[in-house]
Amino acid sequence: MHFRDRPGLVTVFGGSGFVGRHVVRALARRGWQVRVAVRRPDLAVHLQPLGYVGQIKAVQANLRYRWSVDRAAEGADCVVNLVGILKEEGRQSFATVQEFGARAVAEAARAAGARLVHASAIGADPASPSGYGRSKGLGERAVLETVKGAVIFRPSIIFGQEDAFFNRFARMTRLSPFLPLIGGGVTRFQPVFVGDVAEAFARAVDGAAAGGRVYELGGPEVATFRQCMELMLEIIDRRRLLISLPWFLARAVARATGWLPGAPLTYDQVLMLENDTTVSAEAERAGRTLAGLGITPRAMAAILPTYMWVYRPQGQFSRKGEV
Repeated sequence: MHFRDRPGLVTVFGGSGFVGRHVVRALARRGWQVRVAVRRPDLAVHLQPLGYVGQIKAVQANLRYRWSVDRAAEGADCVVNLVGILKEEGRQSFATVQEFGARAVAEAARAAGARLVHASAIGADPASPSGYGRSKGLGERAVLETVKGAVIFRPSIIFGQEDAFFNRFARMTRLSPFLPLIGGGVTRFQPVFVGDVAEAFARAVDGAAAGGRVYELGGPEVATFRQCMELMLEIIDRRRLLISLPWFLARAVARATGWLPGAPLTYDQVLMLENDTTVSAEAERAGRTLAGLGITPRAMAAILPTYMWVYRPQGQFSRKGEV
């Protein structure tokens, strides 16, 4: 579809982030005009080449300032909220961003008469002991109270070229002879490729997802923390000891160091790791999954080598001489 034949306007809050840039690309390819609402539009210029000239435009918006949220949503046919944080810093708290911020975006979408697609996470629960999980759950509640026909996506751990999971541990292998297995590495994930997540959001914007529903997005395989680390080490062609870090010790370390800038793990993240993040049987039965949207999820083994090769000692080549 050519830009001149675009189906309408989509405002994407948080469109310059890891998931956001893939969602923006997927929407642009479909011909949508994309308005990217971010705190720093000057840092979102990398999105413009993803579409035709004038198709993608960055505007300033901050969830703490309601007028900027309303202005960004004005005139949109659909609003996508991808804003989220993994760690609280300064005025960016879980409650501010993922609860009150979610409600602000939902109210702005309702005022604009726009459809709403909202990003949450598996593990979202208003009763969660984790601030992240609790705020995500309260954010979902706020969204559905405000826009009853909203579509909510809960992905498991998302992987892709700029991910914060595999890249983080792969960087550690450059300096450390071992990798810690939080809680023994038994937590189960269902890692999902960012390109598949972006396609789900794009299909929801197109109207292919039922409103007022929560979808859970996971990849084709369930793997433990340990299995994820073993696969990563195999792909980057490095040998490292995998040392079990009991929960009590992980909590103590995170409490002592989690507040430091660049800390690898916070106390809240340890709490989240104590629960599996896999697609529920209920979502599977109801078809509220990638498969239910007609998307065949791609496996870790097919995607990780395309960007994790930078961590190999020999670069693009493995010890076996394979590319």
